[in-house]
Amino acid sequence: TLEIVQSLYEKKLTTYPRTDARVLTTAVCAVIGTNLKGLGSLPEYSGYVQDIFTAGTWKGIAKTKYTNDAAVSDHYAIIPTGKTAEVNKLTDAERNVYHLICRRFLSIFMPPAEFEKMEADFVANGECFHCSAENLLSPGWLGVAGKIPDTSVARQKIATVKAMRQGSLYPASFSASEEATQAPKRYTSGSMILAMENAGQLIEDEELRAQIKGSGIGTSATRAEILKKLFNIKYLALNKKTQVITPTLLGEMIYDVVLNSIRSLLNPELTASWEKGLNYVAEGEITSDEYMTKLDHFIVSRTNGVLGLNNQYQLRSCYDRAAAFYKKETKGRASKGKKE
Repeated sequence: TLEIVQSLYEKKLTTYPRTDARVLTTAVCAVIGTNLKGLGSLPEYSGYVQDIFTAGTWKGIAKTKYTNDAAVSDHYAIIPTGKTAEVNKLTDAERNVYHLICRRFLSIFMPPAEFEKMEADFVANGECFHCSAENLLSPGWLGVAGKIPDTSVARQKIATVKAMRQGSLYPASFSASEEATQAPKRYTSGSMILAMENAGQLIEDEELRAQIKGSGIGTSATRAEILKKLFNIKYLALNKKTQVITPTLLGEMIYDVVLNSIRSLLNPELTASWEKGLNYVAEGEITSDEYMTKLDHFIVSRTNGVLGLNNQYQLRSCYDRAAAFYKKETKGRASKGKKE
């Protein structure tokens, strides 16, 4: 997806893609009308843009939650530029991503969606059952976002409950079913980048978690490249069709080596602790020399620790355990070795 967004940027259809910002700046808001006017030339958005200009909602966007100068470090959120000359030349994938950006952008100028909400409690055989439903009254921003939900069932529920009277008795039938929990979904290229960005959520220590918040692993400009390198050196495998990421045997071997030698390298708390040290240097609480001394000591002590290890048999058992799940891969390597 990053390559697609980069292509849209090079075609001058969207703004700079390597950003983790979710908001705009006041400077951009001052000229946002130009972006909107350009999108109005596209048939699918002309009606929405006309409504936005008629309502004048674009004028006050700088005072909403979508604008925050303090939350933008280098580049603001990705938005359409309003230039549409290259739109007809896009591939299917590029077109889908472009229209997703356009719809998300136009959504912030649209009115909120309005729902009719119903909640009710029922008692049967001494057990309390809770029922709720939402019926869409006005789509608002959901219309341009293409997320209008089907509330036909909700309307039926609401109509049924409205016809009931509190304290009255009604016939009912219900049953219980037993289900198993589902395993967590595998990471995709997109969800992995989000996980890297929010790596601090895995840290239990509140102070360290706060320290790494907003930074995570890598930066908005490097996270995708980090993943790409892991694919290229065969530590991870990417299913190009589903974008699902899976480990390779080599990747599991590297993980086991690090796990059994310098376990702390696998914990985001280590990154958070060094980030905390850098902040101490910036705030003048410690000197840069003190920070480097601690860093040098960490590297030297851990390196000497690894050199003193004699855990070949332990690593061999780790390999055998992992290799059992990669029989095709190991057979392929063995066959290739015979031919050579």
